Amino acid sequence: MREYDFSFHAFIQGIILIGFALLMLWFVLSGNIVYYIAPKMMPFVYFGLVTFFILGIVQVFRSTKKNDSSGAACTCGHDHRIPGPPIVKLLIYSIFILPVLMGFVLPDRALDSSVASNRGMIYGSGNSPSADAAQEAGRQTEAAETAEEEQSTADEYLEDPEGYMESLEADTSGTGEAPSPDEMDEHFTVEDFYDQEGFDQYYVELAEKLKHEDVITVTEDNYLDIMTVMDVHLDEFIGKDIEMIGFAFREPDFDDHQLVAARFSMTCCTADAGVYGTLIESSHAKEIEEDTWIHVYGTIKEGEYNGYRLPVITDADLNEVEEPDSPYVYPSFRF
Repeated sequence: MREYDFSFHAFIQGIILIGFALLMLWFVLSGNIVYYIAPKMMPFVYFGLVTFFILGIVQVFRSTKKNDSSGAACTCGHDHRIPGPPIVKLLIYSIFILPVLMGFVLPDRALDSSVASNRGMIYGSGNSPSADAAQEAGRQTEAAETAEEEQSTADEYLEDPEGYMESLEADTSGTGEAPSPDEMDEHFTVEDFYDQEGFDQYYVELAEKLKHEDVITVTEDNYLDIMTVMDVHLDEFIGKDIEMIGFAFREPDFDDHQLVAARFSMTCCTADAGVYGTLIESSHAKEIEEDTWIHVYGTIKEGEYNGYRLPVITDADLNEVEEPDSPYVYPSFRF
């Protein structure tokens, strides 16, 4: 039986660890790390880079010892040898080596419309109320109020049956007070359908600030905040001019004058990336190819798509631009 060569395997493992460290260093130095990791995660990248490099060096030094069998004699009670024939060991090492090689060889690029089609577009901030949701919320609230009124009537009758009957006769004879027009016209606003957190003071103050700006400029830093404000306080922004940058995307059922200016949002890494889009209406929309980065300048109006009330940028001027240094947008966590 062939003896297990601990030194050889330690060398291979050391090279793999150093390879991962060099790959992360390459991403950091080239700036392409923005395609895969959110900025707030960079401290973990630096930690991993240094750790992998140190462990790799240790493994390489271990491999220089002849007949090193410390892996089997570390008294941890676990057999550190890779089981199976050489082909199995090769397959196991390939799982780690191939990602390193592909990371250096394959071109780095931002997520595009093909990924957006698979994951589904989120319009605005994803907080737009749907017509069905609003109607359902209204029905539930009405049912709750009816139940409360019935309970109140029963309590009133049980406390004073004669007084209750007298007041009922007075109402039916026309002496009771009719509901006021305001009470009859009571309706539900979008604020009724969200919890308090969604109407945090931060968004109220941001909406007040944006209302006084001649043009709302959407950037990588404020993208999600402005999308949220426009969803929640859309009525206050109708008619205002807005400008933004995004990549072109189309739904299959779009008309020729419609497209979406989209951005991917990343909280941690590409695994959790979601794509957000703003509906654009322009006579030049059909001239724009998908995945083209465009600068959009137009006027906000109220629109609807798939039953959702949305801000739509109309009469938009569309100009092709270079992909921004940071193709993704990130949550601000300002509140």
